[in-house]
Amino acid sequence: MSGGHRPRVSWSGLRPLLLRLHFYAGIVISPFLLVAAVTGLLYTATPQIEAVVYRHELRVTPHGEPDPLSVQVAAARKAVPEGTLLSVTPALGRTDSTRVVFDEPGLPDNFTQTAFVNPYTSEVLGQERTFARWWLPVRSWVDGLHRHLHLGEFGRNYSEIAASWLWVEVLAGLALWLTAPRSRQRLRRVFVPRSGAKGRRRTMSWHATAGMWTSVGLLGLSATGMTWSVHAGASIGTIQSALAGPTPAVSTTLPEHTTEARSGTGAGQTKDVGIDAVVASAHAAGLNGVLDVKPPNKAGTTYLVEENTRSWPERHDSVAVDPATGKITDRANWADYPLLAKMTSWGIDAHMGLLFGLANQIVLALLAIALIGMILWGYRMWWLRRPTRGEGFALGRAPVRGAWRRLPGWFLAPAVLLIAVIGYYIPLFGLPLLGFLVIDLIVGARRRSRTGHTEVAA
Repeated sequence: MSGGHRPRVSWSGLRPLLLRLHFYAGIVISPFLLVAAVTGLLYTATPQIEAVVYRHELRVTPHGEPDPLSVQVAAARKAVPEGTLLSVTPALGRTDSTRVVFDEPGLPDNFTQTAFVNPYTSEVLGQERTFARWWLPVRSWVDGLHRHLHLGEFGRNYSEIAASWLWVEVLAGLALWLTAPRSRQRLRRVFVPRSGAKGRRRTMSWHATAGMWTSVGLLGLSATGMTWSVHAGASIGTIQSALAGPTPAVSTTLPEHTTEARSGTGAGQTKDVGIDAVVASAHAAGLNGVLDVKPPNKAGTTYLVEENTRSWPERHDSVAVDPATGKITDRANWADYPLLAKMTSWGIDAHMGLLFGLANQIVLALLAIALIGMILWGYRMWWLRRPTRGEGFALGRAPVRGAWRRLPGWFLAPAVLLIAVIGYYIPLFGLPLLGFLVIDLIVGARRRSRTGHTEVAA
């Protein structure tokens, strides 16, 4: 290059490469996205399904004043005699039941046995096997279907592939659609499907405008989905911890001077003010939402009371309560959590349809339906690209290859490095991308050998 002139990067050079990536990813990754969208759509309805299926366990008729919480827990203990008490969630509303959670021999990992108690009569309304102490069997089954198709850890790769590629497909699609050649009414055609178009143009218009309207939501689902994933989730957790700093945590160990004082007297070691007094202390400390009360798990430890209000505004304050005196020994406030930790919590709860209640569920359902439509329209566009002349079955043509040759080295080298770094931290993005490249090289080599033309893979 004379005079140090550096070649410019033009969109005409980038667009074909992006188009080919969007095409290949759409063909290969879309089945994973389709399964995630269909199972996610089913998941959005689980609160309503649970309310019907478990109405006997979840809902009660108010009658006078509730029994002491200790009486309710005692009734649950009798119903689950071999269980070890893990936590108690007092009834929040007048028509809610109390949940008493036990660890029981023979249960699978992460599963517990939950007894539902009528607060007004201390009658055990029923028992259910719950996942992660909160999810009832219907939600647990649908959640497992959405996360890993009930195939265990191996099945989680499907959802991680979907989450790792959804953001790529959305951003590539946005770039291609926003830069597509248009005449008049440019802005309107970006957001509104073309009414007069037919065939592939009409299908593309619906595919692209649906992507425009749902892009923010789909990017959010992709980001939050990756936080739960096995491989990318570990990387995201490490980065988040480094950026956000430590999250406040409650110490359930009794202060040393308290332990020494009780040891010196030889009394008070087994004294317990009771769960009712512990809940009263938590209420006095400002915890008034959905409470999760965990008893001391060994000598020298406290009760742990955590607020688990996952609707807006979220509340996750927690306190440690001395079992002998009922006094607060430590606390952690949601207000003191790093912003990044709060954003992660908000994103995850929004992904699960918990943050804004029914409105959240409706938005998620619309996003799932839109994604299903976009995938089907995408495959229809592929079908409409197929050759209509000649004999035999033929698939749609891929976009032209060799686009990378239009890009200058000063741009291409750091771009490849950046993609390699992203692929390292999000391996189920990087490995399929490498697979696309290898397959493309093989296909290109075979075509060159057949036609004798010089052809370079994209």
